[in-house]
Amino acid sequence: MKQRLFAVAILATTVLSLTAAAQEHEVSLSPFAGNVGNAVWTLVIFVLVVILLGKFAWGPVLGLLKQREDFIHKSLSDAKHDRDEAEARLKEYAVKLQSAQREAIGIVEDARRDAERLREELRERAKAEADTMIKNAERQVQLETSRALQQIRKEAVDLSVTIASKLLQRNISKDDNQKLIDEALSQMESSSQSH
Repeated sequence: MKQRLFAVAILATTVLSLTAAAQEHEVSLSPFAGNVGNAVWTLVIFVLVVILLGKFAWGPVLGLLKQREDFIHKSLSDAKHDRDEAEARLKEYAVKLQSAQREAIGIVEDARRDAERLREELRERAKAEADTMIKNAERQVQLETSRALQQIRKEAVDLSVTIASKLLQRNISKDDNQKLIDEALSQMESSSQSH
């Protein structure tokens, strides 16, 4: 309503200033020149045109402008809301990313600790197996040494018995005694080499 009154006021001011200027110069082509009825009709037509334009043209144009303004305000509001939401999501994703990085670092550290523990367990197990193998080998050597000594003792006993029986069967001289000892030693050497 204010806009219509403003348009009518501007129009009336324009018409009055044109009328005053025409009276001063008395231009014969002016619609206001000398004929008041003509001037009234021109003014009435002008006012009707302004009212019709206000009702049928300016109203819809102003309505469209208002709709456009509302649309722009809504778009700006939606954009601000979307931007705020995007920033919130970005912050949320950044927090999640940091959490995932911390978790990944934790997993890597756990894997390192597990690998170190497994390596230590394998080292201990291998050391225990090696110790067991060494002990078994030492036991085996002791058993073999013990068997060999028993064999040597048995052969020495057998040899002694043989020598004693030969000595008892005949009376031997000092040279025969030396000969028997040499034979016994050579038999002992040959039997130990064969084993």
